[in-house]
Amino acid sequence: MEIKRDFYLEQLIKRKGNGLIKIITGIRRCGKSYLLNTLFYNHLLEQGVTADHILRFAFDSADDLHLIGESLISMQKEKRGVDPEKFVEYIQSQVKDDDTYYLLLDEIQMLDCFEAVLNGYLRISNLDVFVTGSNAKLLSKDVATEFAGRGDEIRMYPLSFAEFMSVYQGDKYMGLSEYMLYGGIPLVVLREDAKDKIALLQNLFSEIYIRDIKIRNKVKNIGELEDLLNMLSSAIGSLTNFEKLRNTFRSIKKSKITAATIKKYLDYLEDSFLVEAAVRYDIKGKAYIETPKKFYFSDLGLRNARINFRQFEQTHSMENVIYNELRMRGYSVDVGIVPVAEKDADGNVKRKQLEVDFVCNLGSTRCYIQSAYALPDEAKRMQEIRPFRRIDDSFKKVVVTKDLVVPFYDDYGILTVSIYDFLLKPDLLEAI
Repeated sequence: MEIKRDFYLEQLIKRKGNGLIKIITGIRRCGKSYLLNTLFYNHLLEQGVTADHILRFAFDSADDLHLIGESLISMQKEKRGVDPEKFVEYIQSQVKDDDTYYLLLDEIQMLDCFEAVLNGYLRISNLDVFVTGSNAKLLSKDVATEFAGRGDEIRMYPLSFAEFMSVYQGDKYMGLSEYMLYGGIPLVVLREDAKDKIALLQNLFSEIYIRDIKIRNKVKNIGELEDLLNMLSSAIGSLTNFEKLRNTFRSIKKSKITAATIKKYLDYLEDSFLVEAAVRYDIKGKAYIETPKKFYFSDLGLRNARINFRQFEQTHSMENVIYNELRMRGYSVDVGIVPVAEKDADGNVKRKQLEVDFVCNLGSTRCYIQSAYALPDEAKRMQEIRPFRRIDDSFKKVVVTKDLVVPFYDDYGILTVSIYDFLLKPDLLEAI
């Protein structure tokens, strides 16, 4: 069964011929290779590009390596990457005229000196280069700097809920429950049996994600890293900082780990795209507050597998889903705070901070979003919109709820939508 990834395919199509190296990054197994080597390849053929002008090469393929006289076994024994001179010579032999050739390279990090090779291809006018990478430097958040500002990054996420529903057999209500439980890794979504899904998620975590982080960063105490992952898994959507995590390690694990080491481990997890941090933003003061932060998982199935599916709170899971959807749509997302001063029953002025779940920016546009799992009565609704009423600007303010509601604006100009409409109608916020 093929899962369409039109959102990302369109991004590749728009970038054809832009003179930059197109770099598809994202968490492993999110579908990068399939996007490039199947969906984009088929698009090029449909546009009339002949197969001999589409040069596909996967650096983890024994068959492809054989074409240039390389061997996966020899590389592993000698602890080296692919010989760049052999690869360059092969590509030169395939380029036979001045027409455009599309170079689709998978797992580019397995090529030694790949930065120099790719930068060299930028000087060849009839080569249009697209690459994917799953670890080492190409998995880094600052990947574009490896190519002296000439890299064009396409960030790919696991399946969105809309993509998930394109292959899910049930209704959207059951679909969202399963999506929040098992996530959107395509390999997992296509498994039918729940036990198979769980086994695959746990295997992916131990055999791919943890292993890659350990090897790439030369982590010696992998137990501490895994303990940190467990803590983050149990606290999605909660504010945390390095000192708080250090104290948890000391009290529960009797560990002497330092805050600096925790920060380093968090950087590793972010660089691997397993988690993302949302920084707090003072909406009135227009200033960022670096700590504490909130951490969200790029895939909820992986998060749930990390804690053996023992802790499933739909409130926090829904918040994580909304965060990922916003990031996939290209928004930068912060946690908003609104400082207020109010009098208590005794007439004393008390200062506090009201929280806005998400401050979302895309270019010159902004919107504020509250994730409210349920709005059973007016009191709960007023509690959710209270921070919005203290924000003195005209940007759109939205409450997203799991309740089945027809989108509506209240007397304060605040929009309320259901999570289903929000996830399945990407233009909804702009349309109404």
